[in-house]
Amino acid sequence: MASTENRRRALISVSDKSGLADFARGLAELGFELVSTGGTRRALEEAGLAVLDIAAVTGFPEILDGRVKTLHPLVHGGLLGRPDRPADAAAIAAHGIVPIELVVCNLYPFEQTIAGQHGDADEAAIAEAIKQIDIGGPSMIRSAAKNHAYVAVVTDPGTYDRVLEALRAGPLAPELRRELAAAAFERTARYDRAIADWFARIRTRDNDATRRDAAALPETIELRLRRREQLRYGENPHQRAALYVEGAPPETSLAAARQRHGKELSYNNLLDLDAALGLVREFAEPAAVVIKHTNPCGCGIGTTLAEAFERAYAGDPVSAFGSILAFNRSLDAQTAEELCRPGRFIEAILAPAYGEDAFELLTTRPKWKNSVRLIELPGMIEAAAPALDYRRISGGLLVQDADDPPQSPPYQGGARGGEDEWQVVTRRRPSAAERSDLAFAWRVVKHVKSNAIVLASGGAVVGVGAGQMSRVDAAFLAAHKASERSRGAVLASDAFFPFRDGVDEAARAGVTAIVQPGGSRGDDETIVAADEHGLAMLFTGRRHFRH
Repeated sequence: MASTENRRRALISVSDKSGLADFARGLAELGFELVSTGGTRRALEEAGLAVLDIAAVTGFPEILDGRVKTLHPLVHGGLLGRPDRPADAAAIAAHGIVPIELVVCNLYPFEQTIAGQHGDADEAAIAEAIKQIDIGGPSMIRSAAKNHAYVAVVTDPGTYDRVLEALRAGPLAPELRRELAAAAFERTARYDRAIADWFARIRTRDNDATRRDAAALPETIELRLRRREQLRYGENPHQRAALYVEGAPPETSLAAARQRHGKELSYNNLLDLDAALGLVREFAEPAAVVIKHTNPCGCGIGTTLAEAFERAYAGDPVSAFGSILAFNRSLDAQTAEELCRPGRFIEAILAPAYGEDAFELLTTRPKWKNSVRLIELPGMIEAAAPALDYRRISGGLLVQDADDPPQSPPYQGGARGGEDEWQVVTRRRPSAAERSDLAFAWRVVKHVKSNAIVLASGGAVVGVGAGQMSRVDAAFLAAHKASERSRGAVLASDAFFPFRDGVDEAARAGVTAIVQPGGSRGDDETIVAADEHGLAMLFTGRRHFRH
């Protein structure tokens, strides 16, 4: 039977081994006996540390391919025992249990494993995810956290230095023990929620018959986010604000982006960057997006990124002052030179990467080096995982599918993604050039606040009417923004025209073709109007309201 001699014991079993060797070395210097398992034990031994294998503690080998190793009374007795309680002390002595003073554990990487999985994950991906569901780790963490008055539990490598410093000063303070326990329960709760949410997605995938039904949405939703940074203020200076993120944000999400230059991002910057990311992701060929107050005031495609940017910026140069930009290609020197033309001021830029020359130019030019924020997100050119869209209301939460039609792949130079089902409802059919611009405009209008109208020509936005209370006013505003460029342009409307006045306004501006959802009782009236003006008009059968 193992000795119950009075000694300090730390049980270490981690997946994330960052900073572990130095932390464990510090524990050993304080007289801790290190007990560990599998890969963690080998990593510590490679660092030159003496480690006691968990099997030497339990007297039982790891079995079932490592699935069972710490689930043993000699382990959990050491975690849950209270040596100053007579009954516990007697049991500890009778069974040869050595109390454990410290547990260091951060769980199998389940969240990282599923980060790239969509609802259509294959069986191999499902099996790999299930393999990464930790059982022993959460059990140890919860045991230690429950008994935190006697056992300190460390789940975050970021706290290693602080805990080690506190141990060197003497016994850990009750306040620190409770703080560590709270963080541990938070970690296991977030972990279990990730597992439950993943199973819900897979279950929905398995039941294709109800996939699009409201019943397929989760019965309950628990949002567990951690605060990553305090922001200077919210939409306005009198509002407090912070950025909260999911446990392991997908590599395709804005939360996974890295800021490479510039002052800290604001609340409004983040909103605009997210809007820019959503729109630029619509395109497969070089594209640039200009966002102001979450609405696109410019968007363009081209054979080069510089060409795409020039087309996008020309959409509304006045509104583009102080805007947010997004690109779907690595930002090159030629594009950076265009950005730095006199009179142009940009708040932030989002791109998958920055060429060395472009980065140097944008960070050394006098008017740019202290102002522009450069954000890098390599995963932005990948397809985003299907997601739910949340909107807070007083006392509740509205939940819906994101407006990401599965039949619409990224637009590319007129290649038709989902447009095969569009219906030409007028006598005149659109030309090939008009059809290409209609497809382009339709992708842009999806990202404009309703009521939304977008005018486009030659793969570029030339006018936008956003957030108007009437559709005819949105059409008027878009034409006003476009001015003479509306002549020969096409128009996309996020919802149907209830009356012919919107079509009349488009014709007055020189628009030649229209794409809209259709479905209004006034469809016949708008078709007659389009035919009278010689316009081509298409119905998509899909609406893109954005409130």
